[in-house]
Amino acid sequence: MSLLTRVVETVLPENTELETDQESNEHGRRNTWKHGEQGQTYLHNVRQNDRLQAMEEEEETEYRPPYLHAMLAGGIGGTTGDILMHSLDTVKTRQQGDPHVPPKYTSMSSTYSTIFRQEGVVRGLYSGVTPALMGSFPGTVIFFGTYEWGKRRMIENGIMPSVAYFSAGFIADLAASVVYVPSEVLKTRLQLQGRHNNPFFTSGYNYRSTWDAAKTIVRTEGFRALFYGYKATLARDLPFSALQFAFYEEEQKLAKRWCQGRDIGLGLEILTAATAGGLAGTITCPLDVVKTRIQTQVHATAPSAIISSQKAHTNTTPIRPSIRTLAPQSSRHISTSSPSTSTVKPGAYILDTSSIIQGLRIMYKTEGISGWFRGVGPRAVWTSVQSGTMLVCYQALLRKFHQWEENGADGPMV
Repeated sequence: MSLLTRVVETVLPENTELETDQESNEHGRRNTWKHGEQGQTYLHNVRQNDRLQAMEEEEETEYRPPYLHAMLAGGIGGTTGDILMHSLDTVKTRQQGDPHVPPKYTSMSSTYSTIFRQEGVVRGLYSGVTPALMGSFPGTVIFFGTYEWGKRRMIENGIMPSVAYFSAGFIADLAASVVYVPSEVLKTRLQLQGRHNNPFFTSGYNYRSTWDAAKTIVRTEGFRALFYGYKATLARDLPFSALQFAFYEEEQKLAKRWCQGRDIGLGLEILTAATAGGLAGTITCPLDVVKTRIQTQVHATAPSAIISSQKAHTNTTPIRPSIRTLAPQSSRHISTSSPSTSTVKPGAYILDTSSIIQGLRIMYKTEGISGWFRGVGPRAVWTSVQSGTMLVCYQALLRKFHQWEENGADGPMV
């Protein structure tokens, strides 16, 4: 330290910086008195900058819930969203997997009413709900635990928050897929089947229960059959989850700045959650369409016992023809994993490939951009409602857990 610096520090008091700030504020007040509106504008800008700076500092030190809280809240929120949308998922599955010519199920409203009238709610619209519950809760528990862990680690290591949110969503869905894909295979087959020995619809499957379906699939098709469509499912769901949470986190930040606090209210909670899911669902619609087309149109020869351990129906309703000659009984890969709402256009070109890229190319050449975004409306509605339900429940439960923790009451403590 130079001699001049020491002399200056000795002469000037330690609170010179504070006094300078006070003088600056006093100068601002004088400007307000002298210049009227210009001075008021100046003070407003100063206060606004101070508030923004305080918000940024608060975001950096924002409360991070314990992992157990995040996992429980995410599991309950995700399961609630999936169960709420299960009947729509059943309608989608029936439309996608209907093998009859002409198809029995056409529009969404007529499919709803037909299934409800003929098969009821429990065995009809909510068929397959057991494996849905078995996969939804543990899958979302794994997802939110992995997401919180990955997000925090990346931000702590200096990665940009937006990149951290996107990457964490991608990794979290990959970790959860090991659980939710097998459950979705069971769920969609039971949804397509409906009740055991269903007299109203011949699906090609006839399982007595979830357990019977699992045993039959493993025995007749092998354990790998529980992961049918795994690559196609990941190709759609990984970018969907990554985009969904990247949008959600950024929208939450904007909402908190707008409200100048952490409490943004129920309206903005729903808006940020629903728009994040809707945007992600719209952007990933081409991947959803090609996944559905691959799974419902690519046929593979299977053993004669593949349909069920039970006797198949004797109903002779004609089945949708294929370009290739098929065995009398074949394995149809029904679209798995919510949310998926695209349906196959009658007479559409059959994607005789398991490649996502090749499938997109074929669809573009034969149907154009409109083929990529078939069913984008229902998908946007689906993802908005499901995401809104899941994320609003997630935030509400996190706040409740935090209150229990602060009050010392019995709750989901770590």
